[in-house]
Amino acid sequence: MLERLQLSLDRMKEIKAEKKLQKEYQDYFEKVVEFLLQIEENRQWILAGNLQTASMEELEIRNRKLYQDILPENYEKSYANPQYAVKIFGKEMGQFLAAVYAELRSLIVASYENDVTSMVIRMELFLELYGMFIDACEEIPADAEESKVVCTGNLPDYASLKETYFWFACDYIEDILEKEVTAQFEPKDNWAGKLMDNTDISDLRYLYYYGEYVTENEKKLAEYMNSLPEEKIALMADTYTEGYRRGFEATQKDISIKKTVNVYYVLGMERMVKKAMANFRAIGLEPILYRAPVSFLAGRRLYKSGYSGANANKQFEYDHEYDSALYLNSKFVARKLEAYKAALELKKTECGVMGGPAVIEEFGEEPFVPVPKKENLKLDEHKQKLQVEYQSKARELVNRYVKGEERSFTIIAFPTPAIGEKFVEVFDETIKLNTLDNKLYTRCQQTIIDALDTAEYVRIKGSGKNHTDLKVAMWKLENPATQTNFENCVADVNIPVGEVFTSPKLTGTNGVLHVPKVFLHGLEYRDLEITFEDGMIADYNCKNFEEEAENKKFIKEKLLANRDTLPLGEFAIGTNTTAYVAAKRLEIEEVLPILIAEKTGPHFAIGDTCYSMEEDVVSFNPNGKQIMAKENEMSALRKTDMSKAYFQCHTDITIPYDELLELTAVEENGKETVIIQNGRFVLEGVEELNKAFEN
Repeated sequence: MLERLQLSLDRMKEIKAEKKLQKEYQDYFEKVVEFLLQIEENRQWILAGNLQTASMEELEIRNRKLYQDILPENYEKSYANPQYAVKIFGKEMGQFLAAVYAELRSLIVASYENDVTSMVIRMELFLELYGMFIDACEEIPADAEESKVVCTGNLPDYASLKETYFWFACDYIEDILEKEVTAQFEPKDNWAGKLMDNTDISDLRYLYYYGEYVTENEKKLAEYMNSLPEEKIALMADTYTEGYRRGFEATQKDISIKKTVNVYYVLGMERMVKKAMANFRAIGLEPILYRAPVSFLAGRRLYKSGYSGANANKQFEYDHEYDSALYLNSKFVARKLEAYKAALELKKTECGVMGGPAVIEEFGEEPFVPVPKKENLKLDEHKQKLQVEYQSKARELVNRYVKGEERSFTIIAFPTPAIGEKFVEVFDETIKLNTLDNKLYTRCQQTIIDALDTAEYVRIKGSGKNHTDLKVAMWKLENPATQTNFENCVADVNIPVGEVFTSPKLTGTNGVLHVPKVFLHGLEYRDLEITFEDGMIADYNCKNFEEEAENKKFIKEKLLANRDTLPLGEFAIGTNTTAYVAAKRLEIEEVLPILIAEKTGPHFAIGDTCYSMEEDVVSFNPNGKQIMAKENEMSALRKTDMSKAYFQCHTDITIPYDELLELTAVEENGKETVIIQNGRFVLEGVEELNKAFEN
C-alpha cells in the first residue's frame, strides 16, 4: 500500500505541469491534487510527532486549512458545491466531479489515523478519472519524432465515468464496510479509545488530535468541562452509565453476557466520557469510541451517529446526501449486502457481546434550514426503493448478529456553548432535568396509564395556531388486571424521565397532526401537517419553501425516508413539565433535542414502533403488569413478509403543552376521561405535575 501511495503521489505531482486539459477541468484537477497532497503532508507531519508538540495556534491553523474549502465563506466557489460545479461544467459532469471531490474529502481523517489504504484507493480512483479525461484529448503529431496532446474540447463519456465510479464502489465496499464494522465492534483496534486513554485532556490541544473540525464551541465546552468539580462530572457520568445498566434491568436482559459498549459523543465532552469509560469498565463493559462515518460510501450523513466534531458546513452534508445516485443499482445493493454480511460474520464474536450504544447528544446550535438546490444529485423512484431495500435488509443482518432481544442503549443530552450567554445556566438546568425524582414520575405516570388503559381511543386537539385534530386507536386488553398498553418510562434508556408510550392500533387512527414549528434531526419544519388514515400517512405538507412540490419532496426525503407512506408507530404523553417550563424560561424551545422535547407534551412517532424487532420480548411495568401493545398491523407482517414490516426510521413529533386544547381518553361506552386540558394536567392524582407551571 505504501508503494501504491508513493506511485499515486508521484503521478499527482505531474498533473500541474502537464496542462493538458481545458482550463476549467485543469483547474479542477489541480485544486483536488493540491488537497490530496496536503493530506499526505499532514499524515507525514503527524508521523513525525508534531501533533503533540505543536502550539494551539499552529494546530488551529492546520485544522482550518484542511476544512477551509467547504466552510460557508468559501463554499460558494468550491468544487465540492454541486451548484458551483454544475455552473462550471454543466449538470452531469458538475454533479459527478462535485461528488468525487466530496468523497475524497473523507481522507482528512485518514491522515490522522494513518489509514493508508483509504488514501490509496481513493487517490487511485482520482487518477483513473484524470486518465480518462487525458485519453479523451486528441493526439496531434508535431513531427516524426514526437507527438503532443493538445486540448480539443473532447470529454470522456459520462456513462463511462459513472461506470468507473460504480466499479470503484463495488470493488472496495467490502474493505470500507469491514473497516466500519471493526471500528464499531472490535475493542482492541479502537483508535479513539486508545487516544482517550493516553491523552491529557487538561491540555485542550487534544481536541485537534481527532482530525475532526474544531471551532470555538468545542474549545469552550472542553474548557468548561475541565472547570467543573469532580462530583458534578461524576453525577453526569453516573446518571448516563447507570441509565444504561438499568435499561438492561428494566427489560430483563442479561448484561453479564455483554463485554462492550459503543460510546457516541461530541468533542468537548471528554472529561465526562473518561469518567463514564471507567464506570463501564467497572461493570465489565469495554467502551468502544466509534467515529461517525466520514465517507459517503460508508454512510456519512448530516445527522451524526458516533463521535464527531463540529460540522464544517451542514449545507455541504445536505448537498451530498444522495451522491449514491451515481452508483446505486440492484447489483450494487446485492454486493453491499454481501459485503456487510461478510464483515459482520468476520466479527460475529465481537458482535455477539456488544451491549449497544450509549449516546451523549448535544444541543444549542442554531437550527439548520437547508437551501434546496436543483443541482444536487437525487434518487429517482427506483433508486429510492433500492435504498429502502438495502436499509431493511441491512438492519435484519445487524439484528441477526447483534440480537435485539439481548441489547439495549441509553441517550442523554447536554447543551454546548453555541446556545449563547445562558450556557452555564442551561447546563445546570439540564443536569437537574437528568436527575429528577424517578419515584414521583413513576407514580404519576402510572395514574395516567390506568386511565389510558380503559380507552378505546384517545382524542387530541390543538389550540391557537395548532389545528391538530386526531383520534388514536388503542388495543383492547384481554386481561386489564395483569396487562397494560403503555410503558411507564423513567430515566434509564431515555434520559431525562417523563413519558408514557404505546404502539397504537392503526385501524381507526385518523385525523391531522399539525405543529406550527418543529425541529427534527437538526432541520426546521414550518407548519408541518400530516394526515393519517387508518394509522398510515395519507398526505403531508409544510411551508418551508415557496413551491408545494419542494415542501412535499423535503418531507418525503427527510421524514418519510423516501417512502410513500409510514405508520404512526408510537403515541406518547410527555410528563416532564419541569423541562417545558425551563425551556420557556430560558427561551431555548427551538434548540431542544428531540430527547428532551418529546417529554414536554404528547408526541407521535412516524415509522417503526419503539419495540421494533423486539415485539416478542416480554417486559413489565414497575407495577408488574405486562406490556402488551408492542406491535401494530405493519410490524405484525414480520411473521409473513419481513420486508413489509419495518421502515428503519422513527421520528418523534411533539405538541407542546401550550398548543394543546385537550387530550382525552374515550371508552367504548362513550365515557370520557380528560387527562390534559388547556395545557394543564387535570387528571386526579397527577396534580404534582402542574407544580412546575405554578413555580
